[in-house]
Amino acid sequence: MSISPKPSVIAFDVFGTLVHITQKRAPYKQLIDWMKEQSRLPQPDDAAVIMSYSDDFEELAERFGLTLPEKLLTKLYHDLEAELHSIQLYDDTLSTLEQLKQAGFKIAVCSNLATPYGKAVFPMLPLLDAYAWSYEVGAIKPDPQTYQYLIDQLQCRADEVLFVGDTPLADVKGPIAFGMSARLINRKDGQTLKDVLQSLCYRGDI
Repeated sequence: MSISPKPSVIAFDVFGTLVHITQKRAPYKQLIDWMKEQSRLPQPDDAAVIMSYSDDFEELAERFGLTLPEKLLTKLYHDLEAELHSIQLYDDTLSTLEQLKQAGFKIAVCSNLATPYGKAVFPMLPLLDAYAWSYEVGAIKPDPQTYQYLIDQLQCRADEVLFVGDTPLADVKGPIAFGMSARLINRKDGQTLKDVLQSLCYRGDI
């Protein structure tokens, strides 16, 4: 996982990297579990469908050929709101992003998430140089389309991007296969953004 001598762009995953949910209700997993109870076998692309379209719960269910009962629908929206209101930035997120911007780096986010989460996170972060939300891209990481969407916005080469995230496949293997460099962060073990950006720290960039 070697990084380029001088990356000019730092791209971040969002959940588990820049923000976290403090009251997890998993409404979309509830939706998938309910569909399984209706004798619909889970499909490998179920999560991709959920995170690749700007649909509400009713429309998502229709995509899967089902109609949600009103009681479940109410619960899903209630749990979704609870999760959205419990999203918090990690303590070092804003300070690190500001230091990177002051050091001259372009900053981007590239995240697999359903539409409501992107809309909740957007105002929590400072204005960034590029955004690759899966529901706007129409694909999820590690599909190369997501990384291409990002560099098209930035008008840069893949090898100019350092990707930071908490998921090995989507945030490390996928970006590296695309030509980026990458770093894995483990927030559960107390890692900070500076821990994984230490090579930049050593150079005095942040």
